[in-house]
Amino acid sequence: MTDGGAVREAETGGSTARWAPGSQILWRYRENAGPGFHICRPVTVVQDDGELLAVWMAPGTECVKPVLADGTPVHGEPLESRYTKPRTVQRDHWFGTGVLKLARPGDPWSVWLFWEPGWRFKNWYVNLEAPLARWEGGVDSEDHFLDISVHPDRSWHWLDEDEFAQAQRAGLMDAQLAGRVREAGRDAVEVIRAWGPPFRDGWQRWRPDPAWPVPALPDDWDRTPAHVSS
Repeated sequence: MTDGGAVREAETGGSTARWAPGSQILWRYRENAGPGFHICRPVTVVQDDGELLAVWMAPGTECVKPVLADGTPVHGEPLESRYTKPRTVQRDHWFGTGVLKLARPGDPWSVWLFWEPGWRFKNWYVNLEAPLARWEGGVDSEDHFLDISVHPDRSWHWLDEDEFAQAQRAGLMDAQLAGRVREAGRDAVEVIRAWGPPFRDGWQRWRPDPAWPVPALPDDWDRTPAHVSS
């Protein structure tokens, strides 16, 4: 990955990196109740400033995803044992249309935009997660299972409530964290109802620069950051 497009901004007590459009970084998720990373997606930076990080995951991107130890896809396992069976990770490719991911500093969620073939806008997807932690190679978070789908007509509905409940039963999140996730979900719903950013900002009309190459997945995709900041 490259950080050659990074712009250094001095701040009180230290510095933080801002990536220039076209920079390639990693968007990673830590294991739930585990020490390592189990999801890694190389992405291209669209915008990075004090208000928003926007990145593009191109079709065909090589990613890392969790699977059961025998290679079974996670969602091929019954819900009751999905989070208790041993797991490993494997490399795979993101097929279908690409995904635009938007995250505001400190928000316990990111908003993803999906399109159908031919750039027909499909929906926004609110992924409830730990606020992104920035490091020199990208951003890290932890997924919180519960999600929200938002449609072009501004209607919305909860997603994966069964997985959210099962994760609690399996010990992947305690009652205190689950309560914070529910509260974050309610806050996200208020933004949706008010049609606040990023929903009102016209990102569904955005298109990637055709000159951008598909980022490569590095061999050290799971490396420990030397420095992490919010």
